[in-house]
Amino acid sequence: MGTIEAYETARGKRYRVRYRTPDHRQTDKRGFRTKRDADLFLASVEVSKATGEYIDPSRARITVAELGPIWLEAKRSRLKPSSYQALDDSWRVYVNPRWGKTPVSAITHSDVRTWVSQLAAGTAKTDRRDNIRTRAQGARPKEATTVIRAYSVLASVLDIAVKDRRIPNNPARGVDNLPRKVRKAHRYLSHQEVERLATACGEHATLVYVAAYTGLRWGELTALRVRDVDAVRRRLAVNENAVRVGADIHVGTPKTHERRSVPYLEFLDEAIARLCDGKTRNQLLFGDGDDYFGRPRSSEYSRSWFKTALEEAGLERMTIHDLRHTAASLAISSGANVKAVQRMLGHASAAMTLDVYADLFDDDLDTVSASLNRARSAAIAS
Repeated sequence: MGTIEAYETARGKRYRVRYRTPDHRQTDKRGFRTKRDADLFLASVEVSKATGEYIDPSRARITVAELGPIWLEAKRSRLKPSSYQALDDSWRVYVNPRWGKTPVSAITHSDVRTWVSQLAAGTAKTDRRDNIRTRAQGARPKEATTVIRAYSVLASVLDIAVKDRRIPNNPARGVDNLPRKVRKAHRYLSHQEVERLATACGEHATLVYVAAYTGLRWGELTALRVRDVDAVRRRLAVNENAVRVGADIHVGTPKTHERRSVPYLEFLDEAIARLCDGKTRNQLLFGDGDDYFGRPRSSEYSRSWFKTALEEAGLERMTIHDLRHTAASLAISSGANVKAVQRMLGHASAAMTLDVYADLFDDDLDTVSASLNRARSAAIAS
C-alpha cells in the first residue's frame, strides 16, 4: 500500500500520495486538497494495479505528434501508395496542426466532437498553407470524406495509446456528429453517346471505347501492356495498376489485389491490333512504349483532351472514371448477370456490385411485380 502525507503550501494544506508502480518504481502525486481525495486516488491506484488496468501517468504525457508517425509508418507497408498518401495528407493538414502538441491524456471526447464540427464547417486549425487559402477565400465547409478521414486518423492514433496502456480508453471513439457521405449520382452514357464521345476524342478513341465497354479503372487502362492482350479470346489481362502520387507514378497490383481477365468487344479487334503493331510484348498498350509518363493524361487536368471532347460531343462534365459506370450500365442492360459484372469490374463481391449499382436494377422490381401478378392469377384460376 502507498502512503499519504500532508504538506503546507502558500494556499494552505495539501496532500501527497506516494505509491509504487507495478514495476516497483516509487512515484507520487501531489496537490490533493483533502485527505479524502488522496485516499480515493490511492484506492483507485491499488485497484487498477490489482486488475492490470494501471496507467502510468508519465506514459500518458506522450503527445499525438509522437505517436502519429509510428501509426503512419505501420500503415505504409500495408497500403498502396495512393491510399497511404491520403492518410499522410490528412495527418499533415488536419490532425497534427490541431492535436500534435496535445498529450494523449489531455484529449476529451467533447474536444474531439468540437473539432469534428469545426472541420465540417471549414474553421478548424489546419496547416499553414491551408490557413493561407482559408484567409484568402474564407471558411469553406470540408467534404464528408475529408472530415471522416481526418477523424479516423486521430482515432486510430489514440487506439495505439490505449493498446500501449497510456490511456484507459479512446476519447475519440463514439463521436456522433460525423457528417454523412452522400453518394453522387452516377453518370451513364448510352451507346450513341459513347460513340459521339469516342469520335470527338480522336487518337484516344480506342481508350474511350475500352473504358466504356470493359469498366477498367484509369490506372488499369494505362498500365496495360501488349502482352496483356489475348486477341484470340478477345481478353485483356488486368495485372497491374499505375497510379500517380505526387510527381511519381507507382505501379502495383489492381485495387483489390486480384488479377482478372476482361473481355473486349469484337468491333475493337482492328483498333487494338493497331495499338500493338510495332511494339514489343512489354511495352504499354496506350501511350509511348515503356514510359508511364508518356501515357495519356487523365481527365483531372483542367485542359485535358477528355474535357475538350466532352464539350465537342455536347455531353455533361464527367471523368474518365465515370465510363466505368457506363460499362456497368450497358452490361446490365444487355442482360449480363451480377456475378459477371462483378468479375468484369473487379469488385470484391457481387454484393458490392449490387450496392454500388442498385439504381440499375430498378427495372427488375417491375419484373418481379409482373411475375408475382401472373403467378397469383394462375394460382387463383386453378
